[in-house]
Amino acid sequence: MKFTIKKEILMEALNKVSKAISSKNVIPVLAGIKFNLTKKRLTLTASDNDITIQTFIDCDNEDIITVKEEGSIIIQGKYILDIVRKLPDKYINIEVVDELKILVYTEKSEFNLNGISESEYPNIDLGESKNHIELSASLLKEIVNQTAFATSIDENKAILNGINFNLIGDILECNATDSYRLSRKVIKLDKISKENQNIVIPSRNLVEFTKIIDDSTDIVEIHIFNNKILFKYQNILFQSRLINGTYPNTSNLLPKEHLVKIHFNINEFYDVVDRVSILTSDKDKNIVTLETDGNNLIMKSSSAEIGRVEEKMVITKDQDIDVKVSFSSKYMMDALRSFNKETVELYFVGEIKPILLKSDEDDSLTQLVLPIRTY
Repeated sequence: MKFTIKKEILMEALNKVSKAISSKNVIPVLAGIKFNLTKKRLTLTASDNDITIQTFIDCDNEDIITVKEEGSIIIQGKYILDIVRKLPDKYINIEVVDELKILVYTEKSEFNLNGISESEYPNIDLGESKNHIELSASLLKEIVNQTAFATSIDENKAILNGINFNLIGDILECNATDSYRLSRKVIKLDKISKENQNIVIPSRNLVEFTKIIDDSTDIVEIHIFNNKILFKYQNILFQSRLINGTYPNTSNLLPKEHLVKIHFNINEFYDVVDRVSILTSDKDKNIVTLETDGNNLIMKSSSAEIGRVEEKMVITKDQDIDVKVSFSSKYMMDALRSFNKETVELYFVGEIKPILLKSDEDDSLTQLVLPIRTY
């Protein structure tokens, strides 16, 4: 294998695939990046058995890449990344000599690395399914941004470590919960799916994928299999395992009726919750109390060691009913940050019933926060 490539193009590709390299991996070959060069394209692959990322660079533009000899090799990911990042040259040469020796050189620099035979790399199937669904990259990023924060980080609740994608016909319902809050995003697809799907994708993996795609209208193809999912976007293939198990029926958590609906400016309400939470402490679960007095909303918090705070803001309600409820300020602020709108409605069902958040500007997103008893 021998080629010359523009540094910025190689660096971009390495940054994408390197997200699949884990420093904790006990299989040495998976600390490497597989380079496969043909006259048509250079393909880079990295995997940690949990996710696999593959990207390619077409070889039809000599200003970007010049192929001198085809071949395959595995190069240790950490070192090739650092070398390419720190070389100041516009173009970099990479050559395999004596089968497993790799030269990375420019006019003034030369690095000699030990490679690994590509035959030692695990056989990874990145095949596509016959039926797939399509979302724009910007919409997929929005789904993940509005739900991933609500997933559980408790490894004993593995099924809640992921985002539930429930596809029925042309409706995609995405749920995330850690048992104390729920985030739900419902999307109507352009096409009706031939097969219904109900899967759970590790939240961390989805977040990693959204970091390497643009916020654009370009299409992401989603190919679903029994135990894995493949995302295809531009020149990237991103494959993740699925979490086994049955996701809880979160529809039961959503209140069907409410006593009163409170309407407010989301930024103003967020700032009030943020300020009132200053005097809470972690051991108190950042608890704040909300109550209404006519069209005034009063937010309070107190700590025996620190002190107390009270703040008011003007709101509108659909019923002349006053409410009082306590909740985690962190969970409420997380939920509020997920809305891209100016206003939001808080649906109050009862002092110990879930608090529902929706926006009349966007009915696709629902946030639910469980109240906390303070007595």
